[in-house]
Amino acid sequence: MKRWIIAVFSISAMLYGDTKLAVAANMSYAITPLIAAFQQEHPDAKISYVVGSSGKLAAQIMHGAPYDLYFSANMTYPQRLYDAKMTVTKPVVYAKGALAILSSEQRDFSKGISVLGEPSIEKITVANPLTAPYGTAAVEALKHAGLYDVLKEKFVYGESIAQTITYATKAADIGIIAAPALYAPQMKHYKEGVHWIKVAPSLYRPIDQGMVLLKHAKEDKNAKAFWDFMRSDKAKAILTSYGYSL
Repeated sequence: MKRWIIAVFSISAMLYGDTKLAVAANMSYAITPLIAAFQQEHPDAKISYVVGSSGKLAAQIMHGAPYDLYFSANMTYPQRLYDAKMTVTKPVVYAKGALAILSSEQRDFSKGISVLGEPSIEKITVANPLTAPYGTAAVEALKHAGLYDVLKEKFVYGESIAQTITYATKAADIGIIAAPALYAPQMKHYKEGVHWIKVAPSLYRPIDQGMVLLKHAKEDKNAKAFWDFMRSDKAKAILTSYGYSL
């Protein structure tokens, strides 16, 4: 309990006075240009954000963390918050994500997802399916491909998809990550077909990413404006440029 109180206090102190976004880790690259574009239209708005796994952010909100908007990597967590009467809007889909397989080394990606079964691969990173929707999707894809039981002993779990990306490039041989991350400028040196491929979408259910405006934002006009902005053509163009579909 003491750790939780300290964590909430730290978040409150860091974000006091701003419009506060709780952002799923797959959005950690796209959120900065989205905020910059919003502030071009609302120069006086102060926007801050915290990045984490969708499940952990939702748990923080349930326990009183003072966020104004929540951007999840699925619709399940926003729906739970709505059902708990912690939102002022219903959940809406703001983007659709996709999975990719990434390695810092060149791989024979002509094999598709079966590349994960190469004998030389000893560590495979995936996001924790208990808290990260992209991890849930990764497990689903592996099961549909008939690879889960064969490979599960090689898994290295990241607590969020952002941590999984780090593991895929530094601590594991290969990983299943959020494809939109590969469209960020700092990831452009990884080449499609050489270092990464998208996972066949037929292997997992569509990753509908949801957002909700939280009760903490009831009197925050900038929070409502950012909610509206995320549904605008300008925001959609930025999301598309980062590999999301709409």
